[in-house]
Amino acid sequence: MKIRAEHAELSGTIQVPGSKSHTIRALLLAAMSDGTCNITNPLISADCLSTAAALPLIGAQIDLQETSDFPVKTWTVKGAGKNIHLPYDVVNVGDSGSLLYFLSPIAATFDGWSVFTGDESIRTRPVHHVVDALNQLGAEATTAIPGSKNCPLIIRGPISSEKKLITDGNISSQYISGMMMAASRLNGTLEIELKNPKETPYLTMTQKWLDKVGISSEISGDFHHIKVTGPKDISAFNATIPSDWEGVAFPLIATLITDSQILIEHVDSSGTQGDDEIVNILKKLGADIEWNKTAETLLVRGLKKSSDKIGRLSTEHLENGELHVNLSGLPDAICALAVAACFTEGTVYIEDIAGCRRKETDRIKVMVSELTKIGAELEEGEDYLIVRGHSPVTKEGRPNPAFKLRGAVVESYGDHRVAMSLACLGLGLPSGEFITVKDAECCSVSFPDFYKTMNRLNAGFVELNSSDSINL
Repeated sequence: MKIRAEHAELSGTIQVPGSKSHTIRALLLAAMSDGTCNITNPLISADCLSTAAALPLIGAQIDLQETSDFPVKTWTVKGAGKNIHLPYDVVNVGDSGSLLYFLSPIAATFDGWSVFTGDESIRTRPVHHVVDALNQLGAEATTAIPGSKNCPLIIRGPISSEKKLITDGNISSQYISGMMMAASRLNGTLEIELKNPKETPYLTMTQKWLDKVGISSEISGDFHHIKVTGPKDISAFNATIPSDWEGVAFPLIATLITDSQILIEHVDSSGTQGDDEIVNILKKLGADIEWNKTAETLLVRGLKKSSDKIGRLSTEHLENGELHVNLSGLPDAICALAVAACFTEGTVYIEDIAGCRRKETDRIKVMVSELTKIGAELEEGEDYLIVRGHSPVTKEGRPNPAFKLRGAVVESYGDHRVAMSLACLGLGLPSGEFITVKDAECCSVSFPDFYKTMNRLNAGFVELNSSDSINL
């Protein structure tokens, strides 16, 4: 599917779907529980549906409560409790790295073999760090293809808490979260030492979920040391999934680069998602954003609709006239932030992002490739991205002659965040210019109906089929 995007002015109110990160954690802990759990406002996306499909493999039951019209917003999980068992079949995680890295350590707590694989994208993502971690704890783990660092992943458990796990932690935080959940099944306290912890807000999120279900855990202030004590029987629980800040980023930047005003409702103000930091980052550039944490709303105004009627994003008031952003804690924000930087007067340094090369795509390389097509000026390094951008308007609010972004046909590479960020970029182009995003349907991984949701704000996204007819 191709999506065409052009100049637009957004208005109205929307709600972003539930958090993928919270949904998958809730489902796995519910599967481990003893009793019936109700998960309200789950993210109904490809990754979460892959997780739902995996739960029966370990003895849990799930009712998605689907109707012929639309899925009900509550999923019911009957946990396996003491009857939880080794996956009785190969676990196909689809495109979900979270499911792969979370469930494989849990499977390793059982005596016996388990096999994990996924789609083409998953089979390019590294698992050697998981192999090493599991082997340290007494498992027999390897990849199916000799010399490969990728899935299929083969594991023979059980692991034990008798040894301390020492691992870098810089490739991903997800397998550490998996180890923390798995530790609830082990006898004693599992100690984890991270030499170079990254994506640390997600570790805090996991700890809060462990707290919710009564599992004792400790994380040091510098995130280098983690302790989780088991065994712990998990009682049934109910949970409401908060909105997804990774999804909030896209209507947020789309508004700021256009003459728009929108209200995003039911914004998660709990502080459990590190990606909410994007608000502070954009405010440093002068973004007009009002976050009412009591009402859980985000009021966003862009360009002519902003409070000063100009809405110019700029680095000019920052030290040395530059913005330096460390994204190690929120690496999924790279795509949205890179697009916003293209519409910012000045230079934005996006740093400590080596992990972005190991996502669904090499997001540093991909964003440089595709943004260059539309006339942006970027520079990449192994763990950084530099964007030298221009605002569409001058300080006085007049058209900026230095702003020269243009339309193009761009590739998503099957990466949901790339697709959504490039589609949003098209909304800020001058009238008459178009962005066409190829393989744009991949957004269903984290934001189902993204284009229809944005069209309720007058985005005007048009779906094209092979003969370029309009379907949306």
